[in-house]
Amino acid sequence: MVKIIQTHRNTDSALRFFFWVSRRKPYKHDMSCFVSMLDRLVREKLFGPADHVRLLLVKACRNEEELKWVVGYLNEKKRNGFGFTLYSFNTLLIQLGKFGMVSEAQSVYNEIMCGEVKPSLLTFNTMINILCKKGKVQEAAMIFSRIIQYEMLPDVFTYTSLVLGHCRNRNLDLAFEVYDRMVKAGCDPNSVTYSTLINGLCSEGRVGEALDMLDEMIEKGIEPTAYTYTVPITSLCEADRPLEAIRLFRSMTKRGCYPNIHTYTALISGLSRTGKLEVAIGLYHKLLKDGMVPSMVTFNTIMNESIEAGRYDIGLEIIYWMERHGYAISENILTHNHIIKGLCLMGKIHNAMALLSKMLEVGPSPNVITYNTLINGYLNSGNLNNALRLLELMKGRGCKLDERTYTEVMSGCCKVHKSKFASNLFHEMLKQGISPNQVTYNVLIVGCCNEGKVDNALSFFKQMEETGCCPNIESYNAIIHGLSKDNQFAKAKQVFKKMVDQGLLPNVITYTSLIDGLCKNGSTDLAFKIFHEMRERDCLPNLYTYSSLLFGLCQEGKADDAERLLEEMEWEGLIPDVVTFTTLINGFVMLGRLDHAFLLLKRMVDVGCKPNYFTFTVLVKGLKRESQLLTEKVVGLATQHEVQCSSSSNKRCNDLEILCNLLDRISENGCEPTTDTYHSLVRGLCEDRKYEEVGQLVDHMKEKGLYPSEEFYRLMFFANCKNLKLDSALEMFSLMADRGLKVDFSMYTALICAFCRANRMEEAENLLKSMLECQWNANEIVWTVLIDGLLKEGQSDPCMHLLHVIESQNCILWVETYAILASERSHLNKSMVTSQIANRAFAAFSYISVQVMQLGCSHRRASSSLNNLGQEHVKPQR
Repeated sequence: MVKIIQTHRNTDSALRFFFWVSRRKPYKHDMSCFVSMLDRLVREKLFGPADHVRLLLVKACRNEEELKWVVGYLNEKKRNGFGFTLYSFNTLLIQLGKFGMVSEAQSVYNEIMCGEVKPSLLTFNTMINILCKKGKVQEAAMIFSRIIQYEMLPDVFTYTSLVLGHCRNRNLDLAFEVYDRMVKAGCDPNSVTYSTLINGLCSEGRVGEALDMLDEMIEKGIEPTAYTYTVPITSLCEADRPLEAIRLFRSMTKRGCYPNIHTYTALISGLSRTGKLEVAIGLYHKLLKDGMVPSMVTFNTIMNESIEAGRYDIGLEIIYWMERHGYAISENILTHNHIIKGLCLMGKIHNAMALLSKMLEVGPSPNVITYNTLINGYLNSGNLNNALRLLELMKGRGCKLDERTYTEVMSGCCKVHKSKFASNLFHEMLKQGISPNQVTYNVLIVGCCNEGKVDNALSFFKQMEETGCCPNIESYNAIIHGLSKDNQFAKAKQVFKKMVDQGLLPNVITYTSLIDGLCKNGSTDLAFKIFHEMRERDCLPNLYTYSSLLFGLCQEGKADDAERLLEEMEWEGLIPDVVTFTTLINGFVMLGRLDHAFLLLKRMVDVGCKPNYFTFTVLVKGLKRESQLLTEKVVGLATQHEVQCSSSSNKRCNDLEILCNLLDRISENGCEPTTDTYHSLVRGLCEDRKYEEVGQLVDHMKEKGLYPSEEFYRLMFFANCKNLKLDSALEMFSLMADRGLKVDFSMYTALICAFCRANRMEEAENLLKSMLECQWNANEIVWTVLIDGLLKEGQSDPCMHLLHVIESQNCILWVETYAILASERSHLNKSMVTSQIANRAFAAFSYISVQVMQLGCSHRRASSSLNNLGQEHVKPQR
């Protein structure tokens, strides 16, 4: 197409062909076609048709990146005399608003206001709407004043946008003020105005007022839309008022307003959550009967609620029902994969593994997408061990690993600083004939750099170039970051130059990598030179750039300069985060200016930035130093030495005193400690294994009239398990279950392992049986509880005892699970027990192999895995 546009002799014919082809579905012009046509028209000064093509080009943009490129391209064309018309300006503004590109829209708006093209009401309305969608009502109000200046009258769209902006800011009083002003001006509100106000009221939990607004709307003769009804129906469901939601649903249909798929989905979700799953399923069948095609959201809702309720049978029944009725989910594996993906995205990897178990038992056979999704789910939850075990399961079941499988696992290894293991996987990948791509190489380069193995990273970078896989900006940035962090600034500059020579423009990450490395190596002055250079090249610094500079200044004792830089950063429109504030607080703590550090903490809280455990740790460090200096002044150095040699119990007492002192100082500075404050402290203390202080801090919290949340109970529970306070842990476990709070896989695991460590095996056994009743994957229980929780902690005998319990409950474990268990046991030199595991695996194999063949998996690969187990650990008993 591009060649025809460029080479055809007659421009008019080429243009007519361009339009004719664009109307032939499903064909769509790509960017190169639009650019070629536009270039030719502008070159020949045919600005009329060129404007039409420009409009189509703008409308054809599918994402923010494409639109940014198009804006730059069109700005270049203006130099050739091809200026914007009002229509093209407005079209561009509308498209920028579609992708939420506020700053770019403001630039276009400013260009209109400074140019010769006179804006229309549509121009102002579009800009007001863009700003209000982001809650920027004050800026929108300034544009509203321009409407008056241009002697135009604001219309319903203008006022409704302002109403929306105030609702987005959760300021309903101002939203209703705009509504009243609108009515007084003689501008009648429409269904969108009312829907926006109803949505705003529902968002604030004021459902009753929203329903009154709905009645008022009907009385004024304005017909509510499906969306208008759907919002309060959703809110009623979320407020556990499903019966009222159903009544509103019926009222809606009586008025002749037909519910859409979103209405049905909201009602199905609400009914399911309130224990009315059967009614929800009936409603699901009704929407199918009414001829509506469920969206993926609807389908996910009913499936996920079924799974959440432990009703996998209902989920599968829905799948089969839809297949029988010819819906487009006849490929069972696609449906299952989508469900597994949804579960993993919701953090319900254990439910996804349970579904995998059913797939391996009754079909459909999982494919590479199934395994990749589960592996990614484990990696996102920080469980590399189980991700690697799934990798072995894939191999054992004859499922061929692909480039994504290897890359995901390598990424997981690198995130926990196991780049050597990732390198081994990389070489295995090459042996399998799978070619790594940019993402694969970048994962390894970043992983090596993060571990300080810059030479290894450079080796991968070189290999990347030699194999014809061109390094991209991410590749260069990773190398520059690694070299800068390793204080090899000269080499980093060489790589920087090479990148530019390759035609890649340095971005904010490139410059920030250089700045960060220099600051961490005590070269803050040079870092500021780079900082000024990037700004001169129109590369705007981001939050991380400023945070690096703040760190460098604070390390050099220039905390006041750092605070001035913070103010400059805020002036630039950047909002400091917890890292920025904590860095600055630490700077003043190091200077002994603790009062100023607490003032910064107040400033931090006032701007809505929550301090974390590290923030409090920095302040605790300052308080300890302050206490130490005070002690030295009062009792002298000799007595101080005695204090340092006091018992550990006194140390714990002092630690608690320091924490209480911290909380008092926070309160004195106008930041009354909240539940979140205690949560942050308890979470951090648990990570530091300071369980004694945790209990005391909880008592302190209750004295202040603050009470723990579900997350707090979980933290306390895990602390009690680690500290072997099992009666307290068990009481908390039961309390959470009785209150309907979530008792999940990890809590069962922690308590079972704690019981085993305390030699309370009967209780561990009973809890394990309860865990199996939850319908989780028995193999995952073996991997997580028996292997990671017990075997790797030296609890070999309890591990074998609980394995027997699992088998006695008619749980058929996979051959690969026995292989993993035997391999771990062999490290402990338990040859006799390893022999027992191998024999159990052979007994299970006669059952599993039949199912493996029925599901179309590789019987030979599973048999090979079993033979390897026998050869490696014990001669098979026949």
